[in-house]
Amino acid sequence: MMKLLIVIKRASPVEGRTRKQHLRYFEELRKLAKINRKNQTKTEEIIWGLLRGKRLGYKFTRQKPIDRFVVDFYCSELLLVIEIDGGYHDKRKYYDSERDKRLAWRGIKVIRFSDKEIINDLEKVKKRIKVKIKKRKTKLS
Repeated sequence: MMKLLIVIKRASPVEGRTRKQHLRYFEELRKLAKINRKNQTKTEEIIWGLLRGKRLGYKFTRQKPIDRFVVDFYCSELLLVIEIDGGYHDKRKYYDSERDKRLAWRGIKVIRFSDKEIINDLEKVKKRIKVKIKKRKTKLS
């Protein structure tokens, strides 16, 4: 197993929350998130079309810095992350697993979809997202 180490020079406090109860993250990730928002993949565009403007009843943000990561889509009300995995994720399974565990430690649930799932069966993906939203809503109520 190969471990991936990301080194960020100037680190802000990571653990915990700010005074306004926002999750802390590395400040440098804001720049990366902005770049990612400007350079979406085709499948990210498709999923963003489903999520934007509270189309599924909740506000999602895209390319959201959380802790040491930038997640594809995040709903703070549900503590729910939606990740889109391209082909390169086949080589990052250990990293993705560890990342999911770290987010779970914060109470954040991660659901993942492959590019192929989104392109081949968008209705199934949409249904899975709706089911997960319903479960999270019930769990957090």
